[in-house]
Amino acid sequence: MDEQQPTSGGTQNVNIGTAKGAFAFGAGSVANNYEGPQQLSTEQRELLEAVGKLREELRAFRSTPETDELTRQLTGTRDEIQNTGQASPGRLTRLRTALQDAATAVGMAASGAAVAQAVSALLGR
Repeated sequence: MDEQQPTSGGTQNVNIGTAKGAFAFGAGSVANNYEGPQQLSTEQRELLEAVGKLREELRAFRSTPETDELTRQLTGTRDEIQNTGQASPGRLTRLRTALQDAATAVGMAASGAAVAQAVSALLGR
């Protein structure tokens, strides 16, 4: 980065050649950098697809505390896979618990079994 000292006019020039990432300039600025994974494993890709389908299907069901929590866990799982390339064991355990708690709605959703199977496969149970 090349800088020039302020001149009598009070201006300053900054030249950045090549940069990668997130940058913020000025008071109160915020920079976020999210680089998604290049390639998901087959298992994570299958889970991500099943999570998306179940989230869509749940929209048709009456909202309950259990389905609301399941929707939050599905969203968190989707976000974690998209941001890191995989769902952590803790995330998968929370998702499995939410699936069990919302069993009635999940049982009526066609994609509920696919999510449950994908979680079990990834957790090795």
